[in-house]
Amino acid sequence: MGLRIRSGDEVVVISGKDRGKTGNVLNVDPVKQRVIVEGVNVIKRHQRPSPTAAPGSPASQGGVIEREGAIHVSNVMLLDPKTNQPTRVGVNRDENGRAVRVARRSGQQID
Repeated sequence: MGLRIRSGDEVVVISGKDRGKTGNVLNVDPVKQRVIVEGVNVIKRHQRPSPTAAPGSPASQGGVIEREGAIHVSNVMLLDPKTNQPTRVGVNRDENGRAVRVARRSGQQID
């Protein structure tokens, strides 16, 4: 099944400089096992103005752009939809035989 964290999930950071922050997963890279979480690991990127970028976009003006950097998937935990606390994620089969994600803390189905 690959990673058990998907885009759109609400996660909490459990280690690193942003420990305790929560946010939605914007992007998942299963090959590098990294996730980009909204408002977490904000980095500054010095961008040169781009004449080919769409007018009004940050890339067309250039300057110092702040954006979220990727963090390793082991440093985040999914928030339980029932208790709103960090939980591990398990995979069970439903009655149709499809794999569904389950919060280990409460046993509630996530998908």
